[in-house]
Amino acid sequence: MTRTLHITIGTRPDRTDLDDRLGALDAGEDVDSQPSRLSIESLATFGRIFRPTNLTLLEAIVEHEPESIRELARLVDRHPPEVTENVHELADYGLLELEDNGRAKRPVVWYDEFEFSGDVGLRCLESGSDVEAAP
Repeated sequence: MTRTLHITIGTRPDRTDLDDRLGALDAGEDVDSQPSRLSIESLATFGRIFRPTNLTLLEAIVEHEPESIRELARLVDRHPPEVTENVHELADYGLLELEDNGRAKRPVVWYDEFEFSGDVGLRCLESGSDVEAAP
């Protein structure tokens, strides 16, 4: 079974049925699980999170299943402090988890693929801001 992380860009997640689902859970009713989702507020944030260095880290974690961040740094031939910073950013966004492994932290990716969607307007590229440009 393929585990997919659904990523939306520039849109707010649909929470219209959240109150109903929470009420059903409180009442002890069975509720179908929803797909795992990540909502990213802007195209600039998306670009920062999914830059090539971070994608390389995610691929190395999936392929080699390193036992620690230090081992991951060796796999991608980068300095451990830089990799640690990137790994923590990815963990903050829920793209990986850090599991205790003795004194080390083991990075773990729980999904097999991404699915992207969203509404991204034109941006003011010259200023680097996320303000929508006038048509």
